[in-house]
Amino acid sequence: MTPDEFRDAGHELIDLIADYLDDVGERPVVPPVEPGDVRAMLPEHPPSVPESWDDVRADIDRVILPTITHWQHPNWFAYFPANTTHSSILGELLSAGLGVQGMSWVTSPACTELETLMLDWMLELLDLPDRFRSTSEHGGGVIQGSASEAVLVAILAARWTATAGAVNTTGETSRLVAYTTSQAHSSVEKGLRIAGIGTDRIRTIEHDEAFAMRADVLAAAVEADIQSGYIPFFVCSTHGTTSSLAVDPTPEIAEVCERAGAWLHVDGAMAGIAALVPEYRWVNAGVERAHSYCTNPHKWMGVNFDCTLFWTADRAALLGALSILPEYLRSAAAESGRAIDYRDWQIPLGRRFRALKLWFNLRLDGVGAAQARIRRDVALAHELATWVTDDDRFDLSAPPRLGLVCLHHVDGDDATESLIARINEAGEFHVTRTVLDDRVSMRVSIGARTTERRHVEALWSAIQEAAA
Repeated sequence: MTPDEFRDAGHELIDLIADYLDDVGERPVVPPVEPGDVRAMLPEHPPSVPESWDDVRADIDRVILPTITHWQHPNWFAYFPANTTHSSILGELLSAGLGVQGMSWVTSPACTELETLMLDWMLELLDLPDRFRSTSEHGGGVIQGSASEAVLVAILAARWTATAGAVNTTGETSRLVAYTTSQAHSSVEKGLRIAGIGTDRIRTIEHDEAFAMRADVLAAAVEADIQSGYIPFFVCSTHGTTSSLAVDPTPEIAEVCERAGAWLHVDGAMAGIAALVPEYRWVNAGVERAHSYCTNPHKWMGVNFDCTLFWTADRAALLGALSILPEYLRSAAAESGRAIDYRDWQIPLGRRFRALKLWFNLRLDGVGAAQARIRRDVALAHELATWVTDDDRFDLSAPPRLGLVCLHHVDGDDATESLIARINEAGEFHVTRTVLDDRVSMRVSIGARTTERRHVEALWSAIQEAAA
């Protein structure tokens, strides 16, 4: 492809993306395909000679667009918001075009320093504690690919701390014990497994009627493990669980962690970005006592995937767990202490210039756009919750919180399963199934950028019709 061909194709592709975002609501949310259908539409073997952009463009229309699940659809009520915005797409495009490999300061000063600044900007916008600021004595932030990566690096830092660094030499983890609830994201258990903490050393702490961790049960479990010769090393408190957006009582959990010397990680992946709105900053309660915290602009805020913000109050532990320095990566800038090498703050060595899309979003859209969207979605969710409670065929499965409503049919699990299946199979809307205290429930997550009140009304009408 020549530079002129690139320009022509690029202009056409930008038009395609803009048109897609404008008319995505006219497509079925989920494509009517079966496993294997997409592959069958494409050649079995790679091309022997370059093909034209026109041919590729035709296959985008023929194969790709009709067979993707449309996360940007206004009738997307499943899983979580996964918004993108024109501004962040431009930042992603520039990142791809520059081809930066930002593993260290010396490999791209702008990549490193803009990222550090963006973490400090977001700390201010979310009203997070100064102990996480890059200019603080021990803290700092970094962009991770996902909350799954964030919780893993927190676990590794906690493991290094609990063993005073010995784990790097011996690999010994048999006495380490971690604590979470059944409502925490599956990435917590996955991260613990990767770190060598088996399920026999993971304590699932009982939750209350609102699906939040019981701090008194945590305290009893920690004390029992200490008496048995174990080392409580890691506790995950979730601010916005996946199934119900429950918020664990972090201030009380922090007291238990401080007595036991355990690392406290707060997972605010789904709900934490709500703190952009001052009246929702209760989602930060207790974060000032955490060792690490993460949240996802690539959900509700509108910065396209992947962009997880991770802060720690103990960067020495992070570096102790993750830093390996071969001769070919040494630099005077890092060894002087004046520069950050973010390769030591994450699992992989390589890293993209992800800060650009956050920078573009904040400068071109402003934080007000995200604040308005969050306020709108919360209002819609609370209105939907009132419709549910006013209909005697349905009950709320959990207290409605922020943009999430969980409901079930009063006739039981089979009726709820049937309801979810009818909604999703019709193709006009998409919702998610979950189980809360052994009861099947429908999750309605309101947060897509293009969702308006009329879309929520239409979903509610479809739910009522399906129930009938």
